[in-house]
Amino acid sequence: MNDSPAERRAGTGAASAPRPQHDPAIPGKTEKTGEVGEDAERGCLITRLAELQRSMGRFFARDRSMPLLASTLTMQQLKVVMFLSFAGSTSGQELARHLGVGLATVTGIVDRVVAQGLASRHEDPHDRRVRRVELTEAGRRLTSEIIEAGTGGYIRLLRRLDTETLRTMETVMRRIEDVMREMHAEDAGPPDPSA
Repeated sequence: MNDSPAERRAGTGAASAPRPQHDPAIPGKTEKTGEVGEDAERGCLITRLAELQRSMGRFFARDRSMPLLASTLTMQQLKVVMFLSFAGSTSGQELARHLGVGLATVTGIVDRVVAQGLASRHEDPHDRRVRRVELTEAGRRLTSEIIEAGTGGYIRLLRRLDTETLRTMETVMRRIEDVMREMHAEDAGPPDPSA
């Protein structure tokens, strides 16, 4: 009987015994040698890890969605609020570039975020012609709730793991954080000399 990939992962199908050495689910594996090319293995690992990440996302979605469901922000307003939470004080032009819209559109979005008490405008201390936008205390509280939502469930899950697994996870997560910083620096590009 052929089990689905989900049944094989869960071990619920008829063939729940360990997988044989020849695994047709892994591209690039040859029947003669039983070896996998590194690229093919990496591709399979990345696919499986992405699926595990999606599965975890679904598991924690209930907790994470609560602050979002309670909010009356539109998607564009939420993008502005979240961008401000990471970037801090920023100009309308920077927001427009980040959102990929015109300055007039950003002005309208920011007007509505300011009206909700989540952000404020003030003059740039270095250039009085520039108005900067930053989160208010209420805006910081909302973004903190959104970012932190689901943490309680995640901690409960981590407490069920043994210490050695937690050590391994910490090592892996620190490496992932390093790569995320590298990617962020690459995406940001070189500093703007006119800034």
